[in-house]
Amino acid sequence: MATCSRGCAPAVRLCQRLNRLKTLDDDMMATSLKRCLSTLDLTLLGVGGMVGSGLYVLTGTVAKDTAGPAVIISFLFAGLASLLAAFCYAEFGARIPKTGSAYMFTYVSVGEIWAFLIGWNVILENMIGGAAVARAWSGYLDSIFNHAIQNFTETHIMQWHVPFLAHYPDLLAAGILIVASFFISFGVQVSSYLNHIFSTISMAVIVFILVFGFMLAEPANWSQEQGGFAPFGMSGILAGSATCFYAFVGFDVIASSSEEARNPQKAIPIATAISLALAATAYILVSAVLTLMVPWRTLDPNSALADAFFRRGYSWAGIVVAVGSICAMNTVLLCNLFSLPRIVYAMAEDGLFFSIFARVNPITKVPVNAILVFGILMAVMALIFDLEALVQFLSIGTLLAYTFVASSVIVLRFQPEKAKGTASTSPNPNAEPSPAPSEAHTIADDSGELKQYESFSDKIQLVERQKTSERRGVGQLRACWEPYLDRLLGDCEPGDVVAYSVLTLIVSSVSLCAVLEFGNKQLQLPVWSFAMLLVIFSLAFLISLILIWVHEPQKNQKTFQVPLVPLTPGASILINVFLMMKLSFLTWIRFTVWIAIGLFVYFGYGIWHSKEGIRELQPKDMAARYVVLPSGSLVETVQSVQPDGQVDTSAHHISPTTPSAGEESTGQR
Repeated sequence: MATCSRGCAPAVRLCQRLNRLKTLDDDMMATSLKRCLSTLDLTLLGVGGMVGSGLYVLTGTVAKDTAGPAVIISFLFAGLASLLAAFCYAEFGARIPKTGSAYMFTYVSVGEIWAFLIGWNVILENMIGGAAVARAWSGYLDSIFNHAIQNFTETHIMQWHVPFLAHYPDLLAAGILIVASFFISFGVQVSSYLNHIFSTISMAVIVFILVFGFMLAEPANWSQEQGGFAPFGMSGILAGSATCFYAFVGFDVIASSSEEARNPQKAIPIATAISLALAATAYILVSAVLTLMVPWRTLDPNSALADAFFRRGYSWAGIVVAVGSICAMNTVLLCNLFSLPRIVYAMAEDGLFFSIFARVNPITKVPVNAILVFGILMAVMALIFDLEALVQFLSIGTLLAYTFVASSVIVLRFQPEKAKGTASTSPNPNAEPSPAPSEAHTIADDSGELKQYESFSDKIQLVERQKTSERRGVGQLRACWEPYLDRLLGDCEPGDVVAYSVLTLIVSSVSLCAVLEFGNKQLQLPVWSFAMLLVIFSLAFLISLILIWVHEPQKNQKTFQVPLVPLTPGASILINVFLMMKLSFLTWIRFTVWIAIGLFVYFGYGIWHSKEGIRELQPKDMAARYVVLPSGSLVETVQSVQPDGQVDTSAHHISPTTPSAGEESTGQR
């Protein structure tokens, strides 16, 4: 047994290093960035990130090919599904006002390697998204001039026919990215000012489309003669919702900006709610206008709005629509270039990515190195790559981030809070692990309330269960469920049952969605087998939710909290997993390759330079000794190690305990 334990020790230490959590500072508002963004600034950032080219292209595509006029319902369902994820981001952005978005949220609740992989995927997502928007911007502007730019480039510069590469270098797309990166490097206020201008113009054009469009509306276009309101039925509406869901993915830029918000505790939830409501309203109303102006069967998927006005005899309105489309794409471009460097900065600041990207310009208070380097990389991608083959990759990174953030909300909601400044839970592999001097002690104060006590890497639980008390600690069974479940779950540490239930929740969601998506077609399961698997995985999902719910959550938080936990994040996890199952096999192959590259970067650099790992190796300046006296009381003797060798000793008397007399443990702290 001893040999086995010694042999497993390196693997255990590695797992602890991979799953160590980020230690948050006492002052959550302290930052090297500039806190200057108001609620209005954050709201316009969110609107700019969501209302882009999709308003002018996606509405027509889904209406013609998938849902018909019922695209309105598709956008409504998609908006409600996005709201579940937005709630989770809003809670974290208000509770942890640090840049990094999904990466940071995962780091403080799930573990280091998972946070790195989420951040790694979000980086690629933003790079591909920004490059794709730049090419769409270039193509839209080029189409106004009858493709003169493309023809000139192919004739006088170069063209090629290579798989995964564009037919010609898109110099205009690369140029706009470099110019935008240059402006963003001047500071967050310049970025916000530009976003205000483009968002205002875009919203003004949307108002024009709605007012003028409803004046030209013909209700007969929804009649049965034209196929009716929902020609593809409920299946078409749901399929359209899955596509429309990606129109709302830009709201995470608000959480990415939380470290630069003046009052993130209030501004982040308000800005998230308002921006999502405005975006959903815009998509729904524009879809209604579009399908009322012309029959949905005749829509042009590439330029539905401009073509609709042209066919009604108002070709001049197409120019207004073109201006609005270009401004909308500018806002999305700015949001991508705004959030990407901040995620890179957050990872570099934690030591998981190259330290050069953690440098902040002392004048502009922005990570200039990250902005310029990744802006240039994005420009190179827009210049040479055929992004249509890579755009679907955007979906998997977004959905994975949503899933981890929703899981993190549940874990943190039912996890007992540690004192600020407490180090990560993984021990030093080369020294005796220990907590920080400021850790909480499980002692009985005058009111009789029991508090948490931690010593070394282990949790010394000196808690007498108060059977008659209705008040329970966070992560413990609710008092009303204790008589029924205490024998089964009572011996578990607070929060452990919830953590395992969240894991079961994710596994059951993946299994359930896989059966729904592949059971009848690819797997060709018999009806009885298909039904039995659905019942089993559905029960596992529901039981996981119930096991989480029967535990005490954190209450009376001063910041925004997601309502109906664990139901809200659980539903978000299920929706995200279902949408991931609909992605193509080639997308999963590319995702696996990108993850492999990320693991190479993490094990080659990140794990060795992690600040959490460095903190574990720092020498400790306290020594503690714990002695259980014959009376059953625990005495703690703390010795402060002074530089000149003097020792300052103090003792604390702790409540009576049950261990036998004479037991003692020592360690370095």
